[in-house]
Parts: sequence; C-alpha cells; structure tokens
Amino acid sequence: MDDHIARGQQLAKKAENKLQCCCALFASNYEDAAELFRKSANSFKLAKSWDKAASIFIKSSKCHLKLDNKYDAANAYVDAANCYKKTSTKGAISCLNKAVTIFSEIGRHIMAAKYSKEIGELYERNQEIEHAKSYFEKAGEHFEHEDATTSVIQCKIKVAQFSAQLQQYQEAIKIYEDIARQSLNSNLLRYGVRGHLLNSGLCQLCQGDFVAFTHSLERYQDLDPTFSRTREYNFLADLAATIEEEDVQKFTRVVKEFDSVTPLESWKSTLLLKVKDALKAKEMEEDDLT
Repeated sequence: MDDHIARGQQLAKKAENKLQCCCALFASNYEDAAELFRKSANSFKLAKSWDKAASIFIKSSKCHLKLDNKYDAANAYVDAANCYKKTSTKGAISCLNKAVTIFSEIGRHIMAAKYSKEIGELYERNQEIEHAKSYFEKAGEHFEHEDATTSVIQCKIKVAQFSAQLQQYQEAIKIYEDIARQSLNSNLLRYGVRGHLLNSGLCQLCQGDFVAFTHSLERYQDLDPTFSRTREYNFLADLAATIEEEDVQKFTRVVKEFDSVTPLESWKSTLLLKVKDALKAKEMEEDDLT
C-alpha cells in the first residue's frame, strides 16, 4: 500500500516538473505530464487513496485541455468521478458534469447521455428526485440526437416515475400514455404497454378524479384492445370498484393480491398508499355525518 502511494507521489512530482520547466509551453510537455498524472492516479487507486487519485486525474484532464484533446480530458474527468464515488457523491457529480459538458461540445452525444444518466442515478440514490429527473431528461435529449429510441424511452420512463413521485401527476400521465402509444408500434416494446398504462392509471387515481379515471380506462382499452385481458387492467378495474364502494379493507386486499404475484416497486406502493389514505379520509368523513 505504502509502495503505491510513494510511486504515485513520485510520478505526480515528475508531472509537475514537466509543467514547471522552462520549455513547459511545448505540447510534448503537456502530453508527458498528462500521462504521468494518469499513472500517478492509478497508483493512488491501487492504494485506495480515492480522493488523491481523483484530484490527480483532474490534473491529467487539465493537461489534455491545454492540448485541446477534449475526448481524453472528458475521460479523465470520468476516471476522477469513479474515484470520488468511493468517498464523495458531490465530487463525482461535479466531475461527471464536466465530462458531459465536454462530450456535448465535441458531439459525443451517446457519451454525454450515458454520464447524464449516471448523474441522475447518483441523485436518485440520494433521494434528490428533482435533480434526478432533470438529468434523465438531459440524457433523453442526448440519446435523441443519435436516434437511440429504446434508450430515449428508458429515460422517459424514469422521468415519468420521478414526476409521479413529485406529485406532478398530469406530466407523468402524459409521458406514460405517449410511451404506450409509441410502444404499440414496436414488437420489441409492445409487451411493456400494459405496465405503462398501469402506471398512468395509478397516477390518475392519485389525482382524485374518479370520473376521469374511468374514462381513462375506457381510452386505454381503445388504445390497446388486448389491455382488458391483462392482470394490470384487472388490477385497475378492481381498485376502481373498491373506491366506488368506499371499501378500504377490500382496497387493501386487492393491492396485496396483486403485489403477491407482481411485486410493486416502492414508489408505486407510495402512490397506492396516498389513494388509500384519501379513501380512508372519505370513509371517516361519511361516518361523522351519520
């Protein structure tokens, strides 16, 4: 471990000397320094000195920028971000942002999309949903530049999920319905339609407009005639029946039965809990009136 640190320090010092000598303006010196910094950072990585490794990768990136070698500069920022992931989410996001900016400038939209998505995932892990949503939107835009349809849809699905979590239900509904329509035209994506319509239906329930919800169920059957034969449709229809009957216990039973076969993601369970709480409140209100 100490040997790796010593070697890292030695290589970093050589790189600094390259930049400080009287002929430092020569391109070859920046090239040599960039490579020495890279080797130094890798030595610090072997020693698991993550912050130090990250800071040295950043120095390597700056050398590449001096040479207008933007692709290698962006990749050095990515290397720095991977080190910071061990110690500092904030540091990782900062470096990935710099990489995304550079990749965007040189037209490497797939790379920009990949790392925008990665930033979104880091924010999601920290439960910073608004930021996560923003970066998945950016990732989708970059994927669109390259006509990467499947990746665009994957990003939009996450944006819809985050919109639902942020109680931006109408936005989530629109995205899910748009994706469902688009997916019907693809044999590869068609199977996912039932899930998108289910998610849209759950958002409709959270809005508390039961009439709009029942109309949506009808529209979804028109959109995809096979939907009415799915478990997802039956789940929504059963939920609708329990809401109409104002039966909280039956609502709970319907959710448990569906979840036992098709486990619900936590954010969907949160939406259903919101609907259940509204149903409870209505039941209590009516009990008070009697």
